Amino acid sequence: MMCTAKKCGIRFQPPAIILIYENEIKGKRRQRIMPIRHFSKFSDCTRAAEQLKNNPRHKSYLEQVSLKQLGKLFSFLRGYLQGQSLEETMKQIEQEATIDPEEDLNKLDDKELAKRKRIMDELFEKNQKKKDDPGFVYDIEVEFPQDEQVQSCSWDAESADEF
Repeated sequence: MMCTAKKCGIRFQPPAIILIYENEIKGKRRQRIMPIRHFSKFSDCTRAAEQLKNNPRHKSYLEQVSLKQLGKLFSFLRGYLQGQSLEETMKQIEQEATIDPEEDLNKLDDKELAKRKRIMDELFEKNQKKKDDPGFVYDIEVEFPQDEQVQSCSWDAESADEF
C-alpha cells in the first residue's frame, strides 16, 4: 500500500498513536489509530517505538515516520502516565535532547553516554558544512587570539624527557 504520512500524534485515553495519511492511489486522507498496549510509566520509550514501527500491521504506514518522532510521542505518554503536565514533559524531553557542556561524561553509565554521543553526532551532522552548501570554503585557517601566555604543564615537561 502506497501512503504518505501527513500528521502523527498521540491520544492519552485510551493510549494510541494516531496517524493521518494520504492514500496515493485514491488520493484520500485517512486516519489510522494504532493502540498502545502493555506500556507503563516505567517502559522504555525507544524500545516501544521500535516495536511499533516493526509491527507487521503498522509497518507500511509508519515507514515515513521517524523513530525519533515515535520515541518522543511515547515520552509524552510516559510523562502523562507519571502524572506530569504537558509543559513539564516538554521541558524534560528538551532537557534530555540537549547536552550540558559542564556535565562530566566520565561519570555516566554506558547507556547514558551512548545517548549523549548520539545527540552530539546529530548536532554535528546538522551543523556540518558540506561541499554543496553555499557558504562552503575549503581549507580555512583561523588564528585564535591569545590573551595570556600559554602555560606549560608539569606532566608535559616530564613526559618529553622520557622519550
